[in-house]
Amino acid sequence: MNHPAPSDAGAPALGPDELDELDTLLDDLRTRGEEIPQWEFCDGFLAALACTRRSIAPAEYLPMLLGDGEALEVAEGEPLPLLPAFTDAAQQARFIELWMRRWNEVVRQLDAEVKSLDEDEAYAPEAMDMRGAVASLPEQERAELEGQEVPSFGQVWALGFMFAVENWPDEWATPRDKEAAQWLDDALERIVALTEDDTGKPEVCMYSEDGAPSTSKARVEAFGEAIWAVYDLRQLWKSMGPRVETLRKPPEPGRNDPCWCGSGKKFKKCHGA
Repeated sequence: MNHPAPSDAGAPALGPDELDELDTLLDDLRTRGEEIPQWEFCDGFLAALACTRRSIAPAEYLPMLLGDGEALEVAEGEPLPLLPAFTDAAQQARFIELWMRRWNEVVRQLDAEVKSLDEDEAYAPEAMDMRGAVASLPEQERAELEGQEVPSFGQVWALGFMFAVENWPDEWATPRDKEAAQWLDDALERIVALTEDDTGKPEVCMYSEDGAPSTSKARVEAFGEAIWAVYDLRQLWKSMGPRVETLRKPPEPGRNDPCWCGSGKKFKKCHGA
């Protein structure tokens, strides 16, 4: 279902310093490409790829995330050509290294049997409470951001997830099996719900324990439901396997029709004999 893990599959999860490095790296990429997303968006995109029915190679998905959307022509075993957003091959290689470490972590988490999202092995999206972060800023800095739209908790992550779903519609097509189709729809609905704004009463702060309330309790519950939805999607496509293309056989000519080979004989006297 998913592209094979690289040789560093046992590498440790990304730590705070490496996550900061990714943010800095993406900031640099943004100086050469205005549409380079935030890491939270990238993390949602990555989670969707880990759940996608077909194995999608980096040569196909990286240009969609960080380039012009056109898949790269890369022979098997050959390195990826340099994407325009990266300043050099070393920077691109570092991004891919960090990306794959996060990929392996997400796959390990989604394939682990967990009963609670509080468990250490549970999947934890890289989602930030931006509203809580803004509320924690000094008054002068908050004033500078006044009037700007600040996303809700989990919203950017969910948008990244659905970006992948929308760009590979064939791999997310509704299964013929009714139970599987309902499973897919229910899971995607829970993620789509996070793409909407949190309009509930702010009651908790996900940014810091003692921060000003910035997120509704309903939003926190919806975030948890979205995480379980990712587990469901991963298991759904693993159980169903890759799509099987239907081979369409061209209709045979009637027995009295001219034979398709061009002999001039009737089909029944030629290849239909």
